[in-house]
Amino acid sequence: MKLGETHPSSSGTASCQDFKEIRSQCLADGKLFEDPEFPATNRSLYYKERPRNRLKWLRPKEICENPQLFVEGYSRFDVQQGVLGDCWLMAAVANLTLHRNLFYQVVPNDQSFDEDYAGIFHFRIWQYGRWVDVVIDDRLPTYRGNLYFLHSTERNEFWGALLEKAYAKLHGSYEALQGGLIHEAMVDFSGGVTEKYLMTSLPDNFFTILLKAYERNSLLGCSIKADPNTRTAKTPAGLIRGHAYSVTRVTYVDFKKRGRADKIPLLRLRNPWGNEDEWNGAWSDKSPEWQFIPKSEREELGLTFSDDGEFWMSFEDFVSNFDRVEICNLNPDSFNLEECPEGCTKKWEMSVFEGKWIKDISAGGCSQYPDTFWKNPRYTVTLKDPDTDDDMNECTIIVSLMQKNRRSQLHQGLGLLAIGFDIYRLPDHENVPLQFNSIIYENCVGCTENFNHEREVSQRYKLEPGSYVIVPSTYSPNLEAEFLLRVFSEMSNNMTENDEDVYMSDLDDRVKNMSLNPEPADPIRDLFDRLAGADGEVDWQELKEILDYAMKEEIAMRHGVNAWGEDPQEQNCLKQLLCSLCTTIYKKIGIAKLWELMQQEPLQQEQVLLNQPQLRELEGEGFPEKVCKRMIAMLDKDASGSLGFKEFKSLWIDLRQWRAVFRLYDTEGHGAIPQKHLRDALHSAGYTVNAHVLNVLAHRHGSRYGIRFAEFIVCLVRLKTKIGETTIRYK
Repeated sequence: MKLGETHPSSSGTASCQDFKEIRSQCLADGKLFEDPEFPATNRSLYYKERPRNRLKWLRPKEICENPQLFVEGYSRFDVQQGVLGDCWLMAAVANLTLHRNLFYQVVPNDQSFDEDYAGIFHFRIWQYGRWVDVVIDDRLPTYRGNLYFLHSTERNEFWGALLEKAYAKLHGSYEALQGGLIHEAMVDFSGGVTEKYLMTSLPDNFFTILLKAYERNSLLGCSIKADPNTRTAKTPAGLIRGHAYSVTRVTYVDFKKRGRADKIPLLRLRNPWGNEDEWNGAWSDKSPEWQFIPKSEREELGLTFSDDGEFWMSFEDFVSNFDRVEICNLNPDSFNLEECPEGCTKKWEMSVFEGKWIKDISAGGCSQYPDTFWKNPRYTVTLKDPDTDDDMNECTIIVSLMQKNRRSQLHQGLGLLAIGFDIYRLPDHENVPLQFNSIIYENCVGCTENFNHEREVSQRYKLEPGSYVIVPSTYSPNLEAEFLLRVFSEMSNNMTENDEDVYMSDLDDRVKNMSLNPEPADPIRDLFDRLAGADGEVDWQELKEILDYAMKEEIAMRHGVNAWGEDPQEQNCLKQLLCSLCTTIYKKIGIAKLWELMQQEPLQQEQVLLNQPQLRELEGEGFPEKVCKRMIAMLDKDASGSLGFKEFKSLWIDLRQWRAVFRLYDTEGHGAIPQKHLRDALHSAGYTVNAHVLNVLAHRHGSRYGIRFAEFIVCLVRLKTKIGETTIRYK
């Protein structure tokens, strides 16, 4: 990753910004940095809803004296939510402060308001498989001289406000952060994989899951859903509905009362508002339960009682009062084992693939659409070894599917899609690519419980060793998006795309029958000889003239064999049809009316012929320059930039066959192949491709109208050239 690189979809036009280069230039010029990619204007604040107050952008040195990035280090208490409804982000930022290695990964310590200050800062945020360095200037939205959004308890501390601005830039505006789920930000600050649990359907060992997650440096968050039937957001127990909290500690405590000793499961939580709105039940601040905990243990817990938004509660009360828990399991590259808590000696094994759902190509919808489901991308994951401590000899895996860049497209009206996945056991004898049939469907071993409109959906499974196929999809077909698929396992796993190899296959028999004479007609040979001259070769311009002539000849030559070598059988059928039509009209209206119709001015012959579907492949200026140049490059073995007649003859055979394929799949007669038929059309032309190659071809050469003839020829030229460069099959 280059420092300053912004994610390409964050704004659509963002350029690469190098933090060190920009800072050095600003220092040399004696200027403070002003970010052109995220200016101090209203468009960086909102895309739809205007702020209630008139805001002013100020630099920290204009807000207070002696601004600092950190005041006496950093802690979860530095995070105070502002006017923006991004409590989900605040909860994740508070969690981030508990993990030193992660914190300095996100907030680099090579910047300050003192040495080399130039009004520029940078933060690293994980985005869909890579760490992105986001560069910002330090102008912040204020109201009456105070920070309007995230702020610290210390007026002159700014790391939190600047991090929030970097996150807003990544998503296009501050308003884009309005409303979200904790796990989104936890993933962006760690690169981890999340699990989500609803309190209505918890596993029996849920506290153990929480405890192990905490011991393995996982990030934890929870929330209470809003109640539409009540005006007040605050519950009698002091908790806030529709609000997100950080889980900052999970532990057992020794409880000794009247000679009885128990271990009580407790959790420590924090409200990102950082005020007096705290839990007021058992184990809350100054509750009587704490007097039965040994003093040494209270000190070890760092127990304090103040209106700071942090509080303790029992696991039982936690389950009763909250609705949702989110766990972010850390990417194995996110931390070092030496920095983990005592007893943490393992990391997850991870496999990652990126993909796309493209309309009519690879966006097949969920399994409820069996006619198109097979079009979805597919991935084979092989699990060889069971978990070391598993009595059932099974393997633990967590499958995560994430849709990319949707939050940054909210201003375009593009929200989150409903996404999910299915998992199928692959029979030992089954070869790739997987063919969906009743046997495969019966081997479904797991699927997303619900297709949710969330950025990431994930599920934990216990599976027997073996090979499995994961099929990610949107709920409905033909919805386009990019995605990231990750598989975490305790033991090693191997994941590959479950798809075709790319190779030359047999030509479709129907095409063989449609392309008859392999020799160019005499007029074409004569034109080639005339243009080639003494050297016997034609360049791209002369090739274009020959091919354009051949197309026009098809219109002009209505008798005998035309320039493309096609016989007149079609013309004979047309004559028979016209005779039959005239006879029918004569019987209906009589000879006088028929003669009157025949006296009307007829259409020009060329106009009639051009309106016939089979002659609409090329429009305007004939064969485009890029097509002619690519065709020459495909056959130009001596790199002369021209073709001899032997090479031209080989091209002629290809073009006639490819043109026959095009006509076969231009089913509507509109001069274009529907994208949903592109894979079949390529196969008929003798080329088998995988989903990745198909997606690339459709993206580069398709349009809303499908694949035009010239672009179809380019596809085939690229395939023939590429496959001709190597003797191996590749995925």
